[in-house]
Amino acid sequence: MKIESWIFGAGTFFFVPVAVAYGFLTHWSEWVGTLGILLVGGLAGMIGGYLGFTGKRVGMRPEDRPDAEIHEGAGEQGHFSPWSWWPLVLGLACAGGFLGLAVGFWITFVAAGLALVALVGWVFEYSRGDHAH
Repeated sequence: MKIESWIFGAGTFFFVPVAVAYGFLTHWSEWVGTLGILLVGGLAGMIGGYLGFTGKRVGMRPEDRPDAEIHEGAGEQGHFSPWSWWPLVLGLACAGGFLGLAVGFWITFVAAGLALVALVGWVFEYSRGDHAH
Protein backbone atom coordinates (compact mmCIF):
# COMPACT_ATOMS: atom_id res chain seq x y z
CA MET A 1 0.00 0.00 0.00
CA LYS A 2 3.04 2.21 -0.12
CA ILE A 3 2.30 3.46 -3.63
CA GLU A 4 -1.30 4.30 -2.78
CA SER A 5 -0.27 6.22 0.33
CA TRP A 6 2.30 8.22 -1.66
CA ILE A 7 -0.26 9.06 -4.36
CA PHE A 8 -2.81 10.36 -1.87
CA GLY A 9 -0.14 12.06 0.22
CA ALA A 10 1.12 13.87 -2.87
CA GLY A 11 -2.45 15.02 -3.44
CA THR A 12 -2.20 16.98 -0.19
CA PHE A 13 0.95 18.74 -1.34
CA PHE A 14 -0.77 19.53 -4.64
CA PHE A 15 -4.18 20.73 -3.49
CA VAL A 16 -3.10 23.01 -0.63
CA PRO A 17 -0.91 25.27 -2.83
CA VAL A 18 -3.60 25.19 -5.52
CA ALA A 19 -6.11 26.44 -2.94
CA VAL A 20 -3.78 29.28 -1.96
CA ALA A 21 -3.20 30.18 -5.62
CA TYR A 22 -6.94 30.06 -6.24
CA GLY A 23 -7.47 32.39 -3.31
CA PHE A 24 -4.95 34.88 -4.68
CA LEU A 25 -6.44 34.71 -8.19
CA THR A 26 -9.93 35.45 -6.89
CA HIS A 27 -8.62 38.12 -4.47
CA TRP A 28 -10.01 36.01 -1.57
CA SER A 29 -13.55 37.02 -2.52
CA GLU A 30 -14.79 33.51 -3.42
CA TRP A 31 -14.44 31.32 -0.32
CA VAL A 32 -16.37 28.25 -1.47
CA GLY A 33 -13.79 27.19 -4.03
CA THR A 34 -10.85 27.89 -1.72
CA LEU A 35 -12.39 25.98 1.16
CA GLY A 36 -13.46 23.14 -1.14
CA ILE A 37 -9.96 22.69 -2.52
CA LEU A 38 -8.48 22.83 0.99
CA LEU A 39 -10.93 20.14 2.11
CA VAL A 40 -9.96 17.95 -0.84
CA GLY A 41 -6.32 18.34 0.21
CA GLY A 42 -7.19 17.40 3.78
CA LEU A 43 -9.17 14.38 2.63
CA ALA A 44 -6.30 13.23 0.44
CA GLY A 45 -3.98 13.54 3.43
CA MET A 46 -6.30 11.54 5.67
CA ILE A 47 -6.63 8.74 3.10
CA GLY A 48 -2.87 8.74 2.51
CA GLY A 49 -2.19 8.55 6.23
CA TYR A 50 -4.67 5.70 6.69
CA LEU A 51 -3.17 3.74 3.81
CA GLY A 52 0.34 4.35 5.15
CA PHE A 53 -0.53 3.08 8.64
CA THR A 54 -2.43 0.11 7.21
CA GLY A 55 0.46 -0.71 4.88
CA LYS A 56 2.87 -0.85 7.81
CA ARG A 57 0.51 -3.09 9.76
CA VAL A 58 -0.40 -5.47 6.91
CA GLY A 59 2.96 -5.67 5.16
CA MET A 60 3.67 -6.34 1.50
CA ARG A 61 0.80 -7.46 -0.68
CA PRO A 62 1.18 -9.27 -3.99
CA GLU A 63 0.21 -6.02 -5.74
CA ASP A 64 3.23 -4.31 -4.21
CA ARG A 65 5.81 -6.74 -5.59
CA PRO A 66 6.86 -6.70 -9.26
CA ASP A 67 7.66 -10.45 -9.23
CA ALA A 68 4.28 -11.56 -7.81
CA GLU A 69 2.09 -14.11 -9.54
CA ILE A 70 -1.64 -13.74 -10.13
CA HIS A 71 -2.53 -16.74 -7.97
CA GLU A 72 -0.96 -15.11 -4.90
CA GLY A 73 -3.85 -12.65 -4.73
CA ALA A 74 -6.47 -15.42 -4.75
CA GLY A 75 -8.49 -16.30 -1.70
CA GLU A 76 -10.92 -14.62 0.61
CA GLN A 77 -11.19 -10.88 0.01
CA GLY A 78 -13.48 -10.02 2.88
CA HIS A 79 -16.75 -10.91 4.55
CA PHE A 80 -19.95 -10.04 2.71
CA SER A 81 -23.57 -10.75 3.55
CA PRO A 82 -25.43 -11.66 0.36
CA TRP A 83 -28.74 -12.04 2.21
CA SER A 84 -28.64 -8.67 3.93
CA TRP A 85 -31.42 -6.17 3.18
CA TRP A 86 -29.91 -3.36 5.25
CA PRO A 87 -27.84 -1.80 2.42
CA LEU A 88 -31.02 -1.44 0.37
CA VAL A 89 -32.82 0.23 3.28
CA LEU A 90 -29.87 2.56 3.84
CA GLY A 91 -29.79 3.44 0.14
CA LEU A 92 -33.51 4.22 0.19
CA ALA A 93 -32.99 6.41 3.25
CA CYS A 94 -30.23 8.34 1.46
CA ALA A 95 -32.47 8.76 -1.59
CA GLY A 96 -35.20 10.02 0.72
CA GLY A 97 -32.75 12.51 2.23
CA PHE A 98 -31.94 13.94 -1.19
CA LEU A 99 -35.64 13.99 -2.04
CA GLY A 100 -36.24 15.94 1.14
CA LEU A 101 -33.65 18.53 0.15
CA ALA A 102 -35.37 18.98 -3.21
CA VAL A 103 -39.07 18.73 -2.31
CA GLY A 104 -39.72 19.35 1.36
CA PHE A 105 -37.30 19.59 4.23
CA TRP A 106 -39.51 17.55 6.57
CA ILE A 107 -38.82 14.44 4.45
CA THR A 108 -35.14 14.74 5.39
CA PHE A 109 -35.97 14.17 9.06
CA VAL A 110 -37.93 11.00 8.25
CA ALA A 111 -35.11 9.78 6.01
CA ALA A 112 -32.52 10.51 8.73
CA GLY A 113 -34.50 8.39 11.19
CA LEU A 114 -34.74 5.57 8.66
CA ALA A 115 -31.01 5.87 7.93
CA LEU A 116 -30.21 5.61 11.64
CA VAL A 117 -32.34 2.47 11.97
CA ALA A 118 -30.78 0.94 8.85
CA LEU A 119 -27.24 1.72 9.99
CA VAL A 120 -27.80 0.22 13.44
CA GLY A 121 -29.45 -2.82 11.84
CA TRP A 122 -26.56 -3.33 9.46
CA VAL A 123 -23.90 -2.97 12.16
CA PHE A 124 -25.62 -5.34 14.59
CA GLU A 125 -26.78 -7.81 11.94
CA TYR A 126 -24.63 -10.62 13.32
CA SER A 127 -25.45 -9.89 16.95
CA ARG A 128 -29.09 -11.00 16.82
CA GLY A 129 -31.42 -13.24 14.87
CA ASP A 130 -30.52 -16.32 12.83
CA HIS A 131 -26.89 -15.33 12.25
CA ALA A 132 -25.92 -14.33 15.80
CA HIS A 133 -22.70 -15.68 17.19
